[in-house]
This record gives sequence, structure tokens and C-alpha cells, in this order.
Amino acid sequence: MSTHSHFFDTSGETDSVWIHTEPYSNRRQFEKLSENARTDVCVIGSGIAGVSVSYELVSRGVKVLMLEAREVVSGESGRTSGHLSSSIDSGFVELAAKRGDDGARLAVESHSYAIDRVGEISKELGIDCEYRIVPGYDISQYQRGQDGHEDDIKEFKEEARKMTELGLKAEYKEGFAIKGWDGEPDQRDVLTYAHQAVFHPTKYIVGVLKYLSQQVNFKCYTRSRVMSVEEKGHFKKEVRVSTEGGQTITCVNAVEATCIPLQKLSVITELKFYRTYCIAISIPKGTVEDCSLYDSADPYHYLRLTACDEKHDYIVLGGNDHKVGQEGTGTPDRFAELEAWVRARFTQAGSVDYRWSGQILEPVDYTAFIGRNQGQSNVYICTGDFGNGLTHGVIAGKLIADEIMGFANPWSKIYKPNRIPPLSMIPDQLMHDAQVNMQYKRFLQSDIADIEDLAPGEGGVLHPLTSLPIAVYKDEKGEVRKFSALCPHLKGVVCWNGVEKSWDCPVHGSRFGKDGVGIMGPAKGNLPPAA
Repeated sequence: MSTHSHFFDTSGETDSVWIHTEPYSNRRQFEKLSENARTDVCVIGSGIAGVSVSYELVSRGVKVLMLEAREVVSGESGRTSGHLSSSIDSGFVELAAKRGDDGARLAVESHSYAIDRVGEISKELGIDCEYRIVPGYDISQYQRGQDGHEDDIKEFKEEARKMTELGLKAEYKEGFAIKGWDGEPDQRDVLTYAHQAVFHPTKYIVGVLKYLSQQVNFKCYTRSRVMSVEEKGHFKKEVRVSTEGGQTITCVNAVEATCIPLQKLSVITELKFYRTYCIAISIPKGTVEDCSLYDSADPYHYLRLTACDEKHDYIVLGGNDHKVGQEGTGTPDRFAELEAWVRARFTQAGSVDYRWSGQILEPVDYTAFIGRNQGQSNVYICTGDFGNGLTHGVIAGKLIADEIMGFANPWSKIYKPNRIPPLSMIPDQLMHDAQVNMQYKRFLQSDIADIEDLAPGEGGVLHPLTSLPIAVYKDEKGEVRKFSALCPHLKGVVCWNGVEKSWDCPVHGSRFGKDGVGIMGPAKGNLPPAA
């Protein structure tokens, strides 16, 4: 395995639009952990959640040590669309039905806090991260006059009433279309809601990390992969965080801000894992309204603007989600569909300069898991972003910091990881469990019959009758690399992701670079070389 690869900078072969104005070279290089250490809190992960928790704790005088398996901001925070939204994927009518009006109101309060908190911190620290308040719009996936349009409008009106009840400024606007939508599809009529935001996520995170690195009570170490987080003691507990290199961090509390906890089961069984796709396509500056836009498709499209150059902005459009490792063969070009969607509606769209994908973790009960981990006293987690990972990460900053400091926070009522899902969610949970277990069928499958079947730059699983399955990658020069195809987490057989040149596990979403580097949990380590 190479000592450095693209997968140390980001979790895919493609690059997101955020490197356009914030290249990887702008990110500070930290040292690798080389000795044991003690600290108050060990934060594992350097994305939006890890940085937010660290900022809130350091600001309160707590000594924090951060560990990152690769380089800083190399995970999913750098592969999002950069929306900051107080609207959630399930909608508040559905959330209130599952978690009650009080739970829905706490969701509104916490996500609204997160939107404002990013603005406050970026202003306090002088971070130019394109933060701005924009309106949010939901539109029907159907054109006026098509079956389904009126049903969507009915739902928009119900959602506007519920959002208003919960304290959001929302209304249904008949005949409304955003500025710049000059294409043929007529999808007028919107649910609009105020005080949403967009920003440049990696500029923000890098800026906060710069501030933290100047504080005496903060240290960060990269290329220091965590392999275990264990509580020790009975009456006065401490946590020992052990790394791949053999070092141990001893701390009072640990925070797994790793997108998904590095553990076998518990909350992991209550999550669904999806890949989502994005493009950045240029548009003349000032021609399209600056907003957050979502349609009603399943999976839905989501849109915003970001800076390109003096004359152009980028439309960032995402969608076309599918379960991790379950895309199958012969599927349509998801990037081409996104491009066609934009060009049909915004006729001045120019070149597509960036194409990338990211990962989404969807909780079965529509709410993230933030706080003290199940069955533990001094270990905290943040997972289950449900399309709102950036705001959930900022929420985690306050909620986890409050819990560590012993302060009561009402948000814990809806986000606590040890909550019991509503009984109404049991059928969905059982269907999800069955679908996950079906993925072990890959033990009976082989992607290729022979290594010669692989084209340069491609991979596939070879399953010889006399041995365990092997993940085979052939690089552009024809050199072949072989790894165990069994995910270190729970031994699912990985699948080749041709877009990101990665090995993705269809069971619980772990991912590995083409060179075997672990880039997404819950698996802790890398894919080992094939025996």
C-alpha cells in the first residue's frame, strides 16, 4: 500500500467543487502521533462535527486532542453540497407524527441554532467562507398539469402549516418560480421558508482549525488511525483511545466524530447508507436566484450556488442517491442525468467542471444520533446526518460539549443515541435488517472470471472456488493489486465503485480506496492484502 494517495486527502477519486477556491494544499499539515498522551477530551475526526465539538470545548477551557486517520477534512464534510438547512428530509409533518410536536420543535430550534452559529463563528474568527442567508424552496417534481403535481401542492400546504406552528416562517406561493428558471419544464408553485443558509464548508472548517491550532489547549495529529476506544474503571472511568501505530491516548471523555461510530452494531443497525451525486455547472453571475432549492422526487434533487470566477457562479446540483454498494450494473449515468436536469431548466448553463459523490446516513426514525453512546458513560458520538450533516455537526458541538461539562440541554431528548424508536418504525426496521442481510449473497457471486477481464483503472471481486473472495484492482499501467474482499467490519463482500475507484461494503457502508485505505467506517482499518 502506498504511503500517500489521493484517498488521504478526500474519500473518493473525484474532487468536489470546494477545491476550486480552497485546494488541498491550503490545508494545514499536522504531525503524526508518535507517543502516548493524556488529555481531557480526545476528539476522533476532523470534519464539521469534530471541529465544532473541539471549538466549543476549547472555548470553555477544556484540553482537547484531535486524531485524524488521514489528512484533516478528508471525509464527507468536504464532499457535501454546503447547505445549512432547518428543513429536514422527512418533513415536519412526518417528524411530528413520529416524534411528537415537542420533538419536532426541538429539531427546528437546534437546526436554526446551527445556521446562526456558523455565521457567528465565521464572523468572530474572520473566516471568509461565503456564508449567507438564503430562502429555501420546495418544488414539485411534476410539471403543472401532470399527475402528482396537485398531490405535492397539498403536501406543501400541510407542511407550511406545520412549519409555522413550530416557529418557522413558511408559506405556500402559487405560481412562484425562482429567478433564472427559463427552461421549458413548468414546475411553478413552491413551499418557501426563510432563514436558510449556504457556505463553503471546507473554508469554514479549515478556518476554525487554524484558530484551534493557535490555542494552547488544543493539539491535532493526522495519519493517526484509531483502532479502539475503550472505557476503563468502575467508579471513576477513563477512556483509552488506541491507534494503529501503537500509541494510546488516555482521557476523561472521547468523542467519535467519524461520520459513523467505529463499532460493530448498536446505532449502526438503525442507519441506512446511501451514495449521493453532485455536479458543479457554471452559470453567468446574477442570472439565477441565490437560494436553496429541493424537489419532491425520491431521491430528490437539491440545488444552490457557489462562487466560480468574476463572471460566473456554479450551480451545485445533487441527487440520484442509491444504497452503498448496491448500484448494480447497467445503471444510467447519474452525472449525465443531473446535467440534463439543470440544462432543461436553466438554459444559460455552461460547462460542468466538477463531478463527485458523497455518503449519507439515514436513521430509521428520521433523527440523528448525537450524545453519549449506547452502553457507555464517557464516549460520545455524532452520526445519522439524514441529509443535514453540516447542521447536525454544529448541533453536536454544543450538545456534546454541554453533556461533557454536565450542563442540561433539552436537545438531548430527541438526539440521544440510546432512545427507543417509535413502535411505528418497527416494520421499516425489520425490512431494513432483512435487506442488509441479503447483501451476504455476494459470497456466492464473482464480478469477474479472470483478472484479464479487468480494463485498466477498474476493479472487481474474483471469487475462486478454493479460496475466499479477492478484491482485484488493475491500475492504468496494468499493474494488479489484490486485497481481501471481506470488509473488516462484519465480513461483507465489498463491491467496486467505478465512479470513486473505491471498494464499498453493501452491508453497513464501509468504504476503502482502490489501494485499500480505509476511508469510511464503521470498519476501523484498511483492507488487508490478499494472502
